Amino acid sequence: MTDTIAVLMPGDMGHATGRVLAAAGIDAITCLDGRSDRTKDLAEAAGLRDAGNLDAVVEAASLILSILPPAAALDQAENVAQAMTRCGAQPVYVDCNAISPATVQGIAAVIEAAGAPFIDAGIIGLKPDGVGPGPRFYVSGADTGPMLTLDGKGFQVKAVGSEVGRASALKMCYAGLTKGTWTLHTAVLLTAEEHGLTAELREEFENSQAPALAAMQARTPRLPADSGRWIGEMEEIAKTFAEVGVPSGFHEGAAAIFRTLAQTPFASETRENFDAGRTMEETIRTAAGFLDKP
Repeated sequence: MTDTIAVLMPGDMGHATGRVLAAAGIDAITCLDGRSDRTKDLAEAAGLRDAGNLDAVVEAASLILSILPPAAALDQAENVAQAMTRCGAQPVYVDCNAISPATVQGIAAVIEAAGAPFIDAGIIGLKPDGVGPGPRFYVSGADTGPMLTLDGKGFQVKAVGSEVGRASALKMCYAGLTKGTWTLHTAVLLTAEEHGLTAELREEFENSQAPALAAMQARTPRLPADSGRWIGEMEEIAKTFAEVGVPSGFHEGAAAIFRTLAQTPFASETRENFDAGRTMEETIRTAAGFLDKP
């Protein structure tokens, strides 16, 4: 098993992954150069060791886990590849981001051009908390062995083939259902609000769609906090669908819903300071004010 694993970057999923790795006795490191105070606090709380800069990370780590918003995945891979070239070190690079098969194949080309092995990974499940088996890291590539050694170290690792892109495609299909459903709920609620039918629709949902209503009430107020980073994920899902001839409009629309939510004042919240008292109705009423109306 690898001795030193780098987690780039320690956001919500990244810091939790680093925490369970550290708890398993692995030297978990990161790079906090230029990162926000929140990211630094998360890394400290997780027990991640700050290596200082990317060059130091590349020199120290035998495995690098890239975990960050999808829009930043390619830039990060290019920065790490440049560091590899400068340092002459080629640790295994694992892209764990919510990106399409075509995007991850492009990232693989960047890393492999620097001489390093590449593993495609897709994360499904909540961030690891050290209780239970944890989320699933689906992996694909020519040699997924370095990731498979981490199975049971706070999360599950499952191989899904030798082709880069398979793990990412699985993640895209899964998130196409989950986050796609949340944005469909939001779109329905926004439309009812604009037609002045919020109360009437809720009453009907109470009678005939109680489980769906409960899901909307629990999830909708939380969406703005993550909306900014999920725009890119919806775009990557749309790309994944289009690559195989499936209509991409579903998730292009989902991205548009997240853009609307990202304009609300609630988008400044984090998972740590989310207002748990805010209702679904209040969230929708506020978001409706940011619709691009004809």
